[in-house]
Amino acid sequence: MTSSILSLLTRPTVSSNLSYLIRRYASTSKDTCNIYDLVVVGGGIVGCATAREMLMRHPNLKIAIVEKENTLAKHQTGHNSGVVHAGIYYMPGSIKAKLCVEGLKLSYEYFCKNDIPHKKVGKLIVAQNQQQVKVLNNLFERGMKNNVPDLQLVDKDCITNYEPKCKGEKAIWSPWTGIVDWALVCKHFAADFQKMGGEIFLNYEVTGFAEMIESQTGGQLAPIVVQSKDKCISAKYVLTCAGLHSDRLAVMTGCDRSPRIVPFRGEYLLLNENKKHLCTTNIYPVPNTKLPFLGVHFTPRINGEIWLGPNAILALAREGYKWTDINIKDCIEMAKFPGLYKLSFRYFIPGVTEIIKSIFYPLAIKDLQKFIPDITYKDIKRGPAGVRAQALDSDGRLVDDFVFDNGTGNIGCRVLHCRNAPSPAATSSMAIAKYIADKLQNDFKF
Repeated sequence: MTSSILSLLTRPTVSSNLSYLIRRYASTSKDTCNIYDLVVVGGGIVGCATAREMLMRHPNLKIAIVEKENTLAKHQTGHNSGVVHAGIYYMPGSIKAKLCVEGLKLSYEYFCKNDIPHKKVGKLIVAQNQQQVKVLNNLFERGMKNNVPDLQLVDKDCITNYEPKCKGEKAIWSPWTGIVDWALVCKHFAADFQKMGGEIFLNYEVTGFAEMIESQTGGQLAPIVVQSKDKCISAKYVLTCAGLHSDRLAVMTGCDRSPRIVPFRGEYLLLNENKKHLCTTNIYPVPNTKLPFLGVHFTPRINGEIWLGPNAILALAREGYKWTDINIKDCIEMAKFPGLYKLSFRYFIPGVTEIIKSIFYPLAIKDLQKFIPDITYKDIKRGPAGVRAQALDSDGRLVDDFVFDNGTGNIGCRVLHCRNAPSPAATSSMAIAKYIADKLQNDFKF
């Protein structure tokens, strides 16, 4: 059906045929009658925050968000740890460091203004031996250069002042690290957007982009048709913030296939109800510089749960939240991607270890007991999982910075793809929105 729509749209008599398409395929007349100034593809926290920011700056613009699911924040935004990060880990002077610290302050201001439940529970980054202490001291210096607020070094004997059951040789205390439900925050952004006149279309999976062939006046470009399976929306410009599917949308407008999105599932364990008193703050390990992910940590949740983890294992589907979630198309794509083989070879032993711990989850208890010795395997159970949209280049290197891309031709030059918005994207979302809005204004002359 999509191909028939596309053929109609690209024929010279498109004006009459388009009215036919509106009557037959649109769920409401609003879907296709209007030509939007900007359509944002993706209803996660980055897409919603950016759409909101654009309407705050330009209230006269007609902007729509399209989301393939039946609700917003369905994937990464709704499956993350819920931590409000302070910006300690990132390279000083980098965009990530700047946007995280800026986003931290903007987020807390927004939470308070909108009565969004949150807590500044703080975070301990704990070193377990003298080798880790050296890394910890370097991490502290990095955090100070990033202007992370009120950062402190904590000696061994004082760690229990912040977390009574926690053990370690030395720690960093970050009092501004907090917890919140990021899916709820995303829905607040969307509500703001709608109050300002923005429109949101759910159950709208984008299947392609086409240029509407019609008579042009005043040298204006023909609208871009953002196609779904049985409907279409017209726009002057498009921004995609599609997370787990960002590379696929980019390819639709002529972009290079690299970087490719590879899904990594992060599985959490839950601390049993009667042992929640053992953890009141975030407890993180000193990151192993030889491994790509942070390692297991303790995360209090805004609903009172204590999450332990996550691990990091290759998912068998881009939306593969458990082992039985298998998507053949996704698996074939990964099997054909040389970058994944190179990554797997580089981290073969850690990767196998993660898989074993995923299957036999009590084995993870040794990592947890390094920080809180009182925990036993009887105190934990399986919990939820999330999938991280990890951008990977053809050499098997993890892409840890923002990637923006434009396609080719009359369509591609008017579509901006946010192909990678790395962690901590939720914390940074309001700052990222400002960054992308600046780019939209510069590239598309809004």
